[in-house]
Amino acid sequence: MSYSRFEAMKLLGARLADELVILSLGGAVDEWYNAAPHMRDASLFQQQLGCVTPEAFGVAVGLPHRRIVSLDTDGGLLFNLGILATLGNEQPENLFIVVWDNEQYQSIGGPATHTAKGRVDLAAIARGAGVEQAHTALTLEEFDAHCAVGLSASEPYIVVAKTDGILEPGIKRKHSDGREDKYIFVRHVEQTENVSIMGPSEHN
Repeated sequence: MSYSRFEAMKLLGARLADELVILSLGGAVDEWYNAAPHMRDASLFQQQLGCVTPEAFGVAVGLPHRRIVSLDTDGGLLFNLGILATLGNEQPENLFIVVWDNEQYQSIGGPATHTAKGRVDLAAIARGAGVEQAHTALTLEEFDAHCAVGLSASEPYIVVAKTDGILEPGIKRKHSDGREDKYIFVRHVEQTENVSIMGPSEHN
């Protein structure tokens, strides 16, 4: 059983306002850009495989009063399962993690990930690493219910969303590169936290 990642993103986006979001590369970038346009400045796009949840953890530690959302993928998390042990030991209270599990490396043509054969259970691996609130959502309704709980949890919360491999057709492409996205995100953090991170340009 699987469902649309884009529809799941719209449900999640409707619950977000002042959170910060870190997300992976691939088709999820354009889908999130369209599903939650109000979160554009608060979203750091196009992080490499294996880096999304570790980066989100770092932001969560640096801003413990702020809810941080990691939008990871099955392929991305499988590149760095060690982050689950870190979360199990450190227990960040403000980190909500979604793993879009479509059982494939979609951005390179769709070869299967290890979850495709039905033996590898990412939520079970997370629980074994000490993240007690790790769940699998088989329907949109289950996913939305986990978002409601996870976004207000006081411990790390993971939901593995079993989505299909169909990219949402007809959506707008995000016309910005990684460097521009970095500056948009950092300036948003500076403004909303009233802090200086990068400061003024040295070339003014």
